[in-house]
Amino acid sequence: MNNAQYYIDKLQLLKHPEGGWFRENYRSDEIIKHSCLDSRFSGDRSISTSIYFLLEKGEFSAFHKIKSDETWHFHDGFTLEIYSISPEGELKTQKLGLDITDGELPQITIPQGYYFAAKPQGNYTFVGCTVAPGFDFDDFEMPDKEKLIELFPKLQNFLENF
Repeated sequence: MNNAQYYIDKLQLLKHPEGGWFRENYRSDEIIKHSCLDSRFSGDRSISTSIYFLLEKGEFSAFHKIKSDETWHFHDGFTLEIYSISPEGELKTQKLGLDITDGELPQITIPQGYYFAAKPQGNYTFVGCTVAPGFDFDDFEMPDKEKLIELFPKLQNFLENF
C-alpha cells in the first residue's frame, strides 16, 4: 500500500476548497449545449469530467452539493464514509471501499441536488470522482454549518459534530 504523500507528489495533487487534495484528470472535449440542459445549469457543460481526490487522516470533504450526479470510485487506502442529505433532509451514510462483506461498495453515486461530505476511516483514502454533465464551479455550493443546520434542523446534532 502506498501512502498519501506518494499520490500527492506523483499526481501533483492540489488543495481542494472543500478539503483534501485533487487534480482534474479528464474533461470531455464534447459539449452539451445550454439549450439541451435542464434549467438548473447556467451554461454549456462538458459531457463528463473526472478528478483524483485524496483525503488524509483528520481531513474531510465538507458538505457541499453540485447540479450533476457524482460517482465516487475507490482506488487505494482506507474506507471512506460518505454522508449524503437528500433535499427532503434524509441522512444516509455509505462506506466506499473494497470490503463488500462489511457493507462497503467500490463505487457510490450521489444524486444531483444532495448535500454530501466524506471522511477517511484511516490514514488516507484515494478515490476518483466522475461528474456528468461535467463539473463546473458555477454548479458548486458549499454552505457553512449554520446554513446547513437552518436547512436541516433535525440533523443539528450530527452537523454540529461533523
